[in-house]
Amino acid sequence: MANEARDHEGQGQLRGLKVVEFAHVVAGPMAGSMLADQGADVVHVEPPGAGDAARAMGPSRDGVPLWFKVAGRNKRSVTLDLHHEAGRLVAHRLVAWADVVIVTLRAGRLRRWELDWDSVHRINPKAVLLQISGFGATSSRADEPGFGKMGEARSGVVHLTGFPGGPPVHTGFSHGDAVTGLMGAYAVLAALHRRAHDPAFDGEWIDLALFEPLYRLVEWQVITHDQLGSVPERAGNQLAVAPAAVINTYRSGDGDWITVTSATLRSVRNVVRLLGLPEEEFATSEQQHAGREGLDDNLRTWVAARTTDECLEELTRAEVVASRIFSAQDIATDPVYAERDDIITIDDADLGPVRMQAVIPRFNERPGRVWRTGPALGQDNHLVYRDWLGLDETELDDLEKQGVI
Repeated sequence: MANEARDHEGQGQLRGLKVVEFAHVVAGPMAGSMLADQGADVVHVEPPGAGDAARAMGPSRDGVPLWFKVAGRNKRSVTLDLHHEAGRLVAHRLVAWADVVIVTLRAGRLRRWELDWDSVHRINPKAVLLQISGFGATSSRADEPGFGKMGEARSGVVHLTGFPGGPPVHTGFSHGDAVTGLMGAYAVLAALHRRAHDPAFDGEWIDLALFEPLYRLVEWQVITHDQLGSVPERAGNQLAVAPAAVINTYRSGDGDWITVTSATLRSVRNVVRLLGLPEEEFATSEQQHAGREGLDDNLRTWVAARTTDECLEELTRAEVVASRIFSAQDIATDPVYAERDDIITIDDADLGPVRMQAVIPRFNERPGRVWRTGPALGQDNHLVYRDWLGLDETELDDLEKQGVI
C-alpha cells in the first residue's frame, strides 16, 4: 500500500485534490473517475459486505467481474455503514477532510444522514458538493429514484435516435450516466477555479439531474421547437437536424458499414465530384439540401460496388471524411489508437495484465496515469481512516468490531 501511494504521487493535473464519493453504480463514480485519472485522491465509500453494486455488474472472467476494474481504477476503497450512527460520524470526518463531496443518494436520505448541502456546508464551509439525482434536488420528484436510461429518455436523445417509423433507440452503453459524470466533473472544476480565485468563496452546491447533461448537448431541439413549432423526429443515421447534406452510414461490397460525413459546402462538393454528378447543381447550401436524397442514393450505390478498403482509399483521396464503423476488436487492432497510446496494459491482482482505456484527455506537461485497477472492497480502510483522517488503532478496532467498517 505504501509503495502504491508513493507511485501515485505527482501524477496528473489534480494532485492534492481530495474527493470523497458517497455514490454508487455509474454517474457519480464516473465524475470521481475523471478526477482520479488526473491525480485527485478519491475515496470511494462502500457498505461493508457486498460493497458498491457496480462490483457485480457486467461480464466476468473466471468469476471476477470486469467492469469495476475500470470504473474503480485510481480510487481508494473504504467500507462504512452509514445506517450506523458511528458510521455517519466517520462520514462527516471524511466530509471535513475533502475538497469535493459527491453524492447520489436520495434527497431524504441525504438529509437524515446529514450529507445534504446544508449539512456538508456546516461541516466544511469550503467544500464543493456535487449532488446527482434522477430529477434534481429542487423538483417535486426529488425523492424518487432514477437511472441513466430514464435520463436519456427524458433528454430528447432517445426520441431522436433510430430510423423513421421504427422504435426509439438507446445507445449501447450507459450514455446518460456517463455524460452526467463527465458534466459533473466539469462543474466541480469550474467551482474549484472560483474557490482558487475568490477570497469570499463559501462553498458550492452543484445540483445535477440525470436528464440535464444530454438535454444540454442537443443544442438545437428547444430553439427549433420554439421558433418553428416543429418536433424533430428520428432520421436514422442522417440526423434530424444535420449540419450538411451528406451524413449517413453505407454498406460496402464486402459487408462492412462505413460512415461518411460532409459537414461543409466544400466537402459536399467533393462527394459530388467523386460520384460524377453535375457540380453546378450542388453549388449552394440550398441546392445541396434539396438534393440530399439523390446524393444519399448515389453514394449508397457507389459504396456497395466497392470493397471497404477501396471506398476508404478513394474517399480519403477526395478529402471526404469517412470511417469504418469500429467494433471493440477494430479498436484493439487500430494503428491510430496504438500511436496515441489510447489502450494501456496494467496489472490486476485478480486477472493479471488487463487492457483498458488510457487517461483521456491527455496533458503534455503533467499527464495523469492509471496506477491501479479497481481496488478490493475496503482495501484502503487503514490508509484513509488512520493515515488521512487520524483515527487511532483503538477507534479502528472498535469500528471493525461493530461492523461499521
